[in-house]
Amino acid sequence: MRDVRVQDLRRHRLLTLAAISGSILLVDQLTKAWAEQTFGGRTVEIIPVVLSFTFTENTGAAFSIFQNAGTLLSLAAVVALAVIAGSIWSPRPLAEVVGLSLIAGGAAGNLYDRLTRGENAFDGPVIDWIRFPNFPVFNLADTAITFGVAVILVTAWRSR
Repeated sequence: MRDVRVQDLRRHRLLTLAAISGSILLVDQLTKAWAEQTFGGRTVEIIPVVLSFTFTENTGAAFSIFQNAGTLLSLAAVVALAVIAGSIWSPRPLAEVVGLSLIAGGAAGNLYDRLTRGENAFDGPVIDWIRFPNFPVFNLADTAITFGVAVILVTAWRSR
């Protein structure tokens, strides 16, 4: 009976991971395509002085570090996805599964850009399109990763 319950919990964690990360990947790619089509060479102020949308391509990571290191960043994303997929099998709180799923979806969204937008595998730029003043331009995948890390940190802090 215990084995059936463990299998059900694993299946639930896996379905949660697939649903959340798959949704993030889909919405991220749809919004990036929309941003490329809509904002091609211009910036549109949504809330003056607070929020604007634009289209940029980033060959690096957050805050434009590691420029032209797409292969390294892609391999890091593949490793992160593999670690998340492997860790989902062990018992963990639902909040942690949600956090890992957010990170996986964001990593997959940016990895998809790197795989499909470059001349070679793994070296494509990532589309960024959300801009706040004095902050790097980012996308929904980056947002999902940030929220995922926050959820995991809060979960770890609360469990102490």
